[in-house]
Amino acid sequence: MDAIDLAFAGLARQAALVRAGEVSSRELVELHLERIERLDPQLNALRVVFAERALAEAEQAAARRAAARNSAANAAAERPLLGVPVLIKDDVDVAGERTAKGSDADGGRPAQHDAEVVRRLRSAGAIVLGKTHTPELMQWPFTESATWGVTRNPWDLERTPGGSSGGSAAAVAAGLAAAALATDGAGSIRIPAACCGLVGLKPQRGRVPEAPKHEPWQDLSTTGVVTRTVADTALWLDVTADKDPGAPPFLTATSAPPRKLRIAFTTKNPLFVPVQAEQRQAFDATVALLRDLGHELVPAAPALDPALSAQVVIRYLRGIADDAAALPQPERLEPRTQQMAKLGRMLPEGVVARARRSEAAATVRINRLLADHDLLLTPALARVPLPVGRYDGRGALFTLNGVSRFTPFTPGWNVTGQPAIAIPAGFTDTGLPLSVQAVGRVRDEATLLALAAQLEAARPWSARRPTLAV
Repeated sequence: MDAIDLAFAGLARQAALVRAGEVSSRELVELHLERIERLDPQLNALRVVFAERALAEAEQAAARRAAARNSAANAAAERPLLGVPVLIKDDVDVAGERTAKGSDADGGRPAQHDAEVVRRLRSAGAIVLGKTHTPELMQWPFTESATWGVTRNPWDLERTPGGSSGGSAAAVAAGLAAAALATDGAGSIRIPAACCGLVGLKPQRGRVPEAPKHEPWQDLSTTGVVTRTVADTALWLDVTADKDPGAPPFLTATSAPPRKLRIAFTTKNPLFVPVQAEQRQAFDATVALLRDLGHELVPAAPALDPALSAQVVIRYLRGIADDAAALPQPERLEPRTQQMAKLGRMLPEGVVARARRSEAAATVRINRLLADHDLLLTPALARVPLPVGRYDGRGALFTLNGVSRFTPFTPGWNVTGQPAIAIPAGFTDTGLPLSVQAVGRVRDEATLLALAAQLEAARPWSARRPTLAV
């Protein structure tokens, strides 16, 4: 396997190669460090790289593998990501490093401990290679900040990789790591995955622990990952998630096609935003493919009324205000972020409380559709990735209104908390990724993973790579 193929081999394959001794952890780390040094100046995906620490951990991984070979109990089997480098979004704590959240208002204080999800990754043997960029306080579906600059899409450097997990998505799409942690408060896993041609699963809320965070963004936000393949996402989930009692590993869901599914599909959304022609064509092609694969496709839409969007906005704005208030130097936030935080502070406590209380009823109402459908299919985005700098110098309300028309299909599922996944769906004539979203029943990531794996087998996407990255 040549260096480029190895860089794009994916999380599961890289882990298998290390276990088999066909590649060393040090070789993997050095390969990705070289690619970061060469490609990231064009992308600006990473805020910090832990080169020396990662190389030292690679040597430790080699020692663990050698010890496992000589022991009766194969310890390597208990470390499914042994020696594989991964990236962490910069809103999640890594011990000894600041958690900047796209800003310089954090005071530069290093985290004292790894977040629980990082601890689980390390326990599985993963090596933390660095931290990825996010817009300030993770609030936008583009990754640009006054402090850390513009993060660009490797498929087209004049386009955004999405946000807020844009650094993670740009890095994985360019082969700077096999997988990167991402978080999603209104689409921030699925949006960048869609922009960069990746798999982006928002797990069931609470599936992956948030500690030390507590109900981030008024409990809208969820932690997950962006990867190039469905199996890689399933493996990451097996390592980081709390499984339901008696449930099989998530990876098993990707090993065989799902049973015949009854799938609702719609392009309707709470904001009544029309879908751009190229996204619509990708969506229609996916509907046709699923029919060819033997599934029943039914045109039907859930009760996604404008009140649901109001619930999202209330909790989103208060979440930004909460994050801003927790910073040691909030006066250093960008003017637009300060405007957003002010809007959040202006919301009466009773309004926020009512929005939280209405979640249960909204979830029941919306999920009536899934009582007799296995899942819902929608476009992932209404438009192709935005040009970089599209909202430079714009105020909070102008930006919020504009980006809402880009991403009307993702936020409602953060209110209900159920799993949803962005699945690659081809490319435009100019080479921009296209994507669809599948929404599952409560706690049913397995069906989403099985369907996504079936689509991946029927319409492979991971072999195509950005020209910049080869």
